[in-house]
Amino acid sequence: MGISELAQKINSQQIEKIAINGDILEITQKDGVVATTKKEADTSLTETLRNYGVDPIALQGVNLEIQEESGFQFWAGILVPSLLPLIILIGFFWFLFRGAKGGQSQVMNFGKSNLKLSAPGVGSEKVTFKDVAGLKEIKQELLEVVDFLKNPKKFLDMGAKIPRGVLLMGAPGSGKTLLARAIAGESGVPFFYISASEFVEMFVGVGASRIRDAFATAKKHAPSILFVDEIDAVGRQRGAGMGGGHDEREQTLNQILVEMDGFDRENRVIVLAATNRPDILDTALLRAGRFDRQVVLDLPDIGEREAILKIHARNKPIEKDVEMRRVAVRTPGFSGADLENLLNEAAITAARHNKKIISQNDLFEAIEKVLLGPEKRSRIISDREKKITAYHEAGHALIATSLKDADPVHKISIIARGRAGGYTMKLPLEENRLKAKDQFLAELATLMGGYASEEVVFKEVTTGASNDLKEASSLSRRLVTKYGMSDKLGPVSFGDGEHIFLGRELTQEKPYSERVAAEIDGEVSVFIKQAYVLAKKIITSRRKVLDAIANALLEVETLEQGEFDKIIKPFNLEPLAVSAK
Repeated sequence: MGISELAQKINSQQIEKIAINGDILEITQKDGVVATTKKEADTSLTETLRNYGVDPIALQGVNLEIQEESGFQFWAGILVPSLLPLIILIGFFWFLFRGAKGGQSQVMNFGKSNLKLSAPGVGSEKVTFKDVAGLKEIKQELLEVVDFLKNPKKFLDMGAKIPRGVLLMGAPGSGKTLLARAIAGESGVPFFYISASEFVEMFVGVGASRIRDAFATAKKHAPSILFVDEIDAVGRQRGAGMGGGHDEREQTLNQILVEMDGFDRENRVIVLAATNRPDILDTALLRAGRFDRQVVLDLPDIGEREAILKIHARNKPIEKDVEMRRVAVRTPGFSGADLENLLNEAAITAARHNKKIISQNDLFEAIEKVLLGPEKRSRIISDREKKITAYHEAGHALIATSLKDADPVHKISIIARGRAGGYTMKLPLEENRLKAKDQFLAELATLMGGYASEEVVFKEVTTGASNDLKEASSLSRRLVTKYGMSDKLGPVSFGDGEHIFLGRELTQEKPYSERVAAEIDGEVSVFIKQAYVLAKKIITSRRKVLDAIANALLEVETLEQGEFDKIIKPFNLEPLAVSAK
C-alpha cells in the first residue's frame, strides 16, 4: 500500500491499527486485511501523514503502535557503515604483508638445493640389480662401490681409498637412471638424488650455493651417495664457444670441482652422475680424483635384449608360445627404454583388438610401429603409385638377397607407415661390433636398389628414393672421411665434422685443404655410383625375380621371410660378391 492510499483510507476511517517498526509500517484494516508500506526516513509518521493531508481527528481514531528494532539490526545499522571500510583496509594490509613474508621466506631458501632422499619401497617398488638385465661387469663394479660404503674396513686395511665419483655414460634409454635406482635399493645407505638443471638459475652464484648445500646435506649423513642426473647441464666445458661461457654454469661447475676434490678431502660421499653427452664435459671433471670410475653403458646385445624383454613382460599377460628370442632378433639397436616401450605398445595393440592376452604377432606389430609408426591402410593411392612402391621395395629385397655380404630380408611391405610409403626389413644373422668394407658396399647397393629398380622398370625415378639417397650419401661420406676406406685417399681420417660448440665451428679451420675437400666429394660420388651400377646390373639380369616379388607384393601387400623365400627359391639365386663385375 502506498502512503497516499494510506492517507485516503485513514480519512475514510478504514484503518484500525498501524504498527511502526523503524521505517516499515504494518497496516491492519477494519476488514481484517493486512498491508505494509514504508515511510520517509528520519521523518515522524504524523508529520508524513500531515503532509499528505490526513485529518488529525481521523488519525486519532487509528491505534498507533511503535515497535522497537531488534538489537542486532540496531547495532548493525550503526556499526556496519562505519566499520566496513576499516575492515577492508585491514584485510588489504594483511594480504600485502603476508605476500612480503612469503617472499622473504623464498629469498632465505633461494640457495637451498632441492635434494630428495630416496626411500625405496615407500610409494614405489624397490629396484635392485636383479631388475637390471645384462651389464654383468658394470653391476659388479658398482657393487664394489656399494660394498665400500657398507664395509669400508676391508678396503681401508688394504690401503685403498674410497672412490670420489662414478660417471655413468651411455645412449639415452640405456639404463643409467635405472642403475642408479638399483644402487639406491642395494646400498642400504642414504641415497640423495637431484637433477643438474636444478642448480642453474638466472642469478649468478645461486647454483654454487645449491651445490654447497647439497654436498653439506650428503656429508651430514655420510656414508652416503649423491646422484646427479644429466650432469652435462652444468658440467660443460668452460670457455667453449664465442664470447666466453655461461657465468652461472661455470661457477656451478667450479663449485662441483672443489667439493669433489678440493682442499677438504675428508668425506665419505660418493657422487654418482649420469650423462649421455660425455664428449662435452669439462676435462677437470673427468680427471682421476673426481670421477675415478667412468662406466660406459652400451646398447644391449641380443641376449641382453631377450632378458630385458622378459623382465618387462613379467606383469603382462603373454601367450605361453611367445618367443622373446624372435623379438630380440628383430630389435638390433634398441635400448632398454625402447624395449619397454615396445612391450607397452604390444599391450595397447592387444587391448585395441579386444584381446585378453598378448600374442607373437602383437609384438611384431609393435616393433614396426615403434620403428616406423602406425599403419596407414586407409590412405588411398593410385594403382600406378602402388606398383612403383612394390617394385621399389622389391628392388631393395632383390639386391639384399643377391649379395652375400648383405643382411637377409625378414619382411617386405608396401603398406605406408609413418613417412615411409613401404619398407624392407633386413636383419643381420649375428650382431657384429666391427663391419668390413664389403658389408658397407653391400649396404650401399641395397640402398640404391629401389632407385635402380624404378629407373629400369619405369624409365624414371620418383621422390620415394629420397631417403635412400640421403642414407647412402651419409654412409659414403663416413667411408671416406671416418673409416679410411677410400682407395684414392687412403687410411686417413678427415675429422668427424661434429662441432659441439658454435664458436669452435666458426673459428676452427678444417684439417684439410680445399683440394682435398673436392677429392672427398669425388670419392663420395664414386662410392654411390659404384653401388648404383651394381644394383642396376643385378636388377637387369634378374628381372624375372624382381617381377615375381613385385607381383606378390601387389597381391598380398606384405611378405614375411618364409613367404619371400618361397618366391625366390625356384630361381636358385647365387649370392654374388660386392666386387662382382
